Amino acid sequence: MKDVNVPALVVFVLFFALVTVMGFLASRWRRAGDAAHLDEWGLGGRSFGTWVTWFLLGGDLYTAYTFVAVPAAVYATGAAGFFAVPYTIIAYPLVFLFLPRLWSVSRVHGYVTPADFVRGRYGSRPLSLVVALTGILATMPYIALQLVGIQAVLDVLGVGGGENANWFVKDLPLFIAFGVLAAYTYSSGLRAPALIAFVKDALVYIVIIVAVIYIPIRLGGYGHIFDSVAQHFKETRTGSLTLPENKQWAYATLGLGSAMALFMYPHSVTGVLASKSRTTVRRNMAIMPAYSLMLGLLALLGFMAIAAGVGKGVKGFNAQLSVPQLFASMFPDWFTGVAFAAIGIGALVPAAIMSIAAANLFTRNVYKEWLKPAATPADETRIAKLVSLLVKVGALVFVLGMDKQAAINLQLLGGLWILQTFVAIVGGLFTRWFHHWALFAGWAAGMVYGTWKAYGIASPATKHFGGNAAEIPGIGEIGYIGVTAFALNLIVAVALTLVLRAVKAPVGADETRPSDYSAEAGDEELENAPEPVAAH
Repeated sequence: MKDVNVPALVVFVLFFALVTVMGFLASRWRRAGDAAHLDEWGLGGRSFGTWVTWFLLGGDLYTAYTFVAVPAAVYATGAAGFFAVPYTIIAYPLVFLFLPRLWSVSRVHGYVTPADFVRGRYGSRPLSLVVALTGILATMPYIALQLVGIQAVLDVLGVGGGENANWFVKDLPLFIAFGVLAAYTYSSGLRAPALIAFVKDALVYIVIIVAVIYIPIRLGGYGHIFDSVAQHFKETRTGSLTLPENKQWAYATLGLGSAMALFMYPHSVTGVLASKSRTTVRRNMAIMPAYSLMLGLLALLGFMAIAAGVGKGVKGFNAQLSVPQLFASMFPDWFTGVAFAAIGIGALVPAAIMSIAAANLFTRNVYKEWLKPAATPADETRIAKLVSLLVKVGALVFVLGMDKQAAINLQLLGGLWILQTFVAIVGGLFTRWFHHWALFAGWAAGMVYGTWKAYGIASPATKHFGGNAAEIPGIGEIGYIGVTAFALNLIVAVALTLVLRAVKAPVGADETRPSDYSAEAGDEELENAPEPVAAH
């Protein structure tokens, strides 16, 4: 049996119980007039104001995986692990340009998913389908990694019966967490993570602020921490305090590609479309960078773990455990429970939103579009609830049945995949010039090339999908595969559009009009959505 940290476990369970109760009570929060409608279950009635949206998006984007993996990357590689900080700085000005347009056109036409928009903009069912399937594919490993985050906390807490226990007893705490998550998501929809996000974000900020003040005091100050890290990397040659010249292209392209992909993920779009107004979206994109400050402080925990000797001398130490073990060794037991609750709840909130987003995609763009066009709103809501359960079951099976490194590798691959929807979605928000078959071909080229290149990368832990950087053709530098695949995607889409327009190939119907992209809640356009018109 492992030693159980009883005080930390008690605090952890109390917070978990609190958010469980909140999750079920959320169904009564802002009670819907028609609960049997996908807008209500999957988008919270499109009614969230600035603060709710801010906490929801924060809970959605800054996950348990962020809490565990970003410091783990810094712990393992040094400066290269800080790529997450500049990419979030780049992301918000970028999405400020197009997310208000996506909100407006979605509100006018009742779009629930980005694939809905693609279907309406280009009049192409196949293009809409591949956008939806790509979103589901990219989201699945992301959900699995939230459960990996919970597992890391439970492992350090000492619960689960130890390595020699049978599989059921060993993973029983994870089963319980999964069951609770599935139950309140099914019951309350997006309102549950929106309400719980207040607790999650408050805990995260408290823990980070305490950690960056209290832990350095115990370790002798930041000067000693950086000296220890420099000495560690000098001895191990596993990383460095500054970014080596030969990794600068990889760092820059990974940051750029990640910024472009961030709001292509279905769960990110779900949080945006749940906002009650265009102004709410714009305001949130202006204040979301506050989370980037937190992320920079969070990344420093990786250096603190090195200075504290976490994992030192342990062969094959899992860097993903560096932050949980740092907290367990530095904090009093009761506050360790608070910190672990922040990580655990930080997994529940995004896992709920991700499963809802994946369910929305399947329901609207696979079930209704291809399987049952006559589905009523009540049918859509029922199917979405069931699919959200299946998605979480799939993530749980993935976590229990596969190596954790595989989950991490597939999540990195998910970023590459979802980036290939950027041209169709963002391009469509500003122009109708692209031909839908050209966009389909560009998507296919990017997906095939990116997956093929990633498959060929080996690492000490795996023969395939061992990294996300390879040589950029024509440049010779090592860069993020996702950006190279995106460039190929864009080139194919542009070239084929020129050809298809030259031969006057049918372009499909565009059901949107220019004024839809600037509509605000309450505008006339929201009351009288236009009829589909032929695209030009």
